[in-house]
Amino acid sequence: MKRNRTPPGTRGPAWILAPLPFNLLCVTVGCVLLAHAPHMPAWYTAALLAIVAVRWWQRRRQHRRVSAWLRIVLLVSVLATTIAVYGSPFGREPGAAIVCGLLVIKVLESERLRDARMAIGFACFILMSALLFDESLWFTIMVGLMLLPALATLRALEPGLPESRWLPAFRTGGVLLAASLPAALLGFLLIPRLAMPLWGAPDNGVASTGISDRMAPGDLHSLLTNDAVAMRIGFDGAPPPDGQRYFRGMVLWDFDGQAWLPGAAARRPWPPGRVATRGPVTRYEVTLLASHQHWLFALDVPVEAPEGVQLGPDHTLWSIKPVDQTLRYRVASATGYRLAPEDLDPRLRAAALELPPGFDPRARELAEQWRAAAGANDTRIIQDALTLFHDGGFVYDLDAPPLGRDSIDDFLFDTRTGFCEHYASAFTFLMRAAGIPARVVVGYQGGYWNDFAHYLLIRQSDAHAWSEVWLAGRGWVRIDPTAAVSRVIMASTGGAAGDVGGGGRNWWMPWRDRLDIVNRWWGQTVVGFDALNQSRLFRPFGIEHTTVRMLGITLAVIVFLALGVGALLTSLRPRGKPRDALAAAQLRLQHRLARIGIVRGMTEGPNHFYLRTAATLPESAPVLLDLGAEYVALRYAYSEPPPEQVRVFVRRVRHFRPRHMVK
Repeated sequence: MKRNRTPPGTRGPAWILAPLPFNLLCVTVGCVLLAHAPHMPAWYTAALLAIVAVRWWQRRRQHRRVSAWLRIVLLVSVLATTIAVYGSPFGREPGAAIVCGLLVIKVLESERLRDARMAIGFACFILMSALLFDESLWFTIMVGLMLLPALATLRALEPGLPESRWLPAFRTGGVLLAASLPAALLGFLLIPRLAMPLWGAPDNGVASTGISDRMAPGDLHSLLTNDAVAMRIGFDGAPPPDGQRYFRGMVLWDFDGQAWLPGAAARRPWPPGRVATRGPVTRYEVTLLASHQHWLFALDVPVEAPEGVQLGPDHTLWSIKPVDQTLRYRVASATGYRLAPEDLDPRLRAAALELPPGFDPRARELAEQWRAAAGANDTRIIQDALTLFHDGGFVYDLDAPPLGRDSIDDFLFDTRTGFCEHYASAFTFLMRAAGIPARVVVGYQGGYWNDFAHYLLIRQSDAHAWSEVWLAGRGWVRIDPTAAVSRVIMASTGGAAGDVGGGGRNWWMPWRDRLDIVNRWWGQTVVGFDALNQSRLFRPFGIEHTTVRMLGITLAVIVFLALGVGALLTSLRPRGKPRDALAAAQLRLQHRLARIGIVRGMTEGPNHFYLRTAATLPESAPVLLDLGAEYVALRYAYSEPPPEQVRVFVRRVRHFRPRHMVK
């Protein structure tokens, strides 16, 4: 039996979901999946999008839900896939993957208006959860724009929208989104904030960005090819010159033959080494983006630690809590200094000379030759190593070949190709093998100075590794062996200004760095607007500390004034203003007839009114009777009149001119 088709412009049975809202629902779900695509496997996102596409194609052929058994199979598959990929269903990434899969399954059963409304509400929640992964300005704007399909879907679910008319639905959604911005701003400023983040979902414990506490040849490659912002630094005075922009992160003491680690020397509760400063101390403020690690970064070398931060024995900064959100702290550093120039503690000397047995015999032999030739002259051995990197055919290249068990030997005598961690690792090994205390330092170097906003921009691609050697009377001296390399193969990675191989800079990169001032403003003003900043909200008005009660009273007063203004504007609107085009045309006809003395009674129905008017105007009777029949049919035969027929009625009323009235 064929299903009865409803007239154009009318609503079908209550359980039928029309094609337009279903199409918009599919677009909304696609936007949600794209918003979460960066932190889900590409094949998983593609599979979910394919399921939505197949469902859309299947529904074009027949209005029918997908089999319940198939939905159950997909549900089990989503859960099993998430556990297989992430190892657990708990956490932000696996949670996002699960809810995205559940949303797609909900689309498979959406055939009623109620199902569509539930799916849209669920989709909006999942879309907003994407901000847990990225709070940047551009991503926030993109998520806001992705709400438009959801609002358009809700508009399409209401009566009065013609079939296959996407533009009116999106127009209404855009108006609603724009109208909500003042209310969102009001709530953002005045609704009391929590001292702790609202979302406390556990993550996988691995740093999403930043430097880790392990360095092996190749480990920094992902950072050197990542142009995400690591931190921004504002100096109280002029910034240090390029050659002094080394930002100390971790000091690595132990080498196990493959990787450098902090070791016991970095964890011992010794006081920081004495620093003999030469020249003025540099004071500055660091805005460090979330790294999920405990260490902070400071200009080499920090002499004062921020409040609540420990200054380690090797002058590294250690936060008790991991940096899980943007952190701002002030530091004082000496760019001209002598670090621990007195005699080195025997335990530290032993840690700075220790090498694993049985690794890299050729490098050990080379270092012993240098020692035999130089005698007690440690400076000459350092120069011999730097000369080797400069004149020995070494190449700086991010696409370095892999190394074997004896990684130092393979790099020094075979591949001779690598980047900063290769050179820092090999140089430190050679120094220790020659009897010179040495250690590896990892951090950032270089950066882009934004002259307009006066801050230094450090990106992940500015990650760098260098060495420190201890010399009698001078203490720990920074040596950057990477700078000695004469041949550099530049990589189009995003541009590490400090690490010499980090980047051939494309034409748009300087503009990207200049526009970072917008991201800085967003991070400080919006993302960084916490309970402390909210408590200072009314300082421009002379109120030192804003309490929750003040915020509540201010919010209530503004809402009351807004409602009052809205009520006043509503009262000033002309009374009797028609609700739609059909009512407007009817009212226009009544006004035109009233001017010649035919006034519609307060309780007079439209059918009786047109009959009485036709009898009063016999010359216009045929036209009036047609208009009356057409109006009654449009108003009462449809839940929503067809727009095409309404336009015809409006045009006929506009051209109607009554001749005269019978006395």
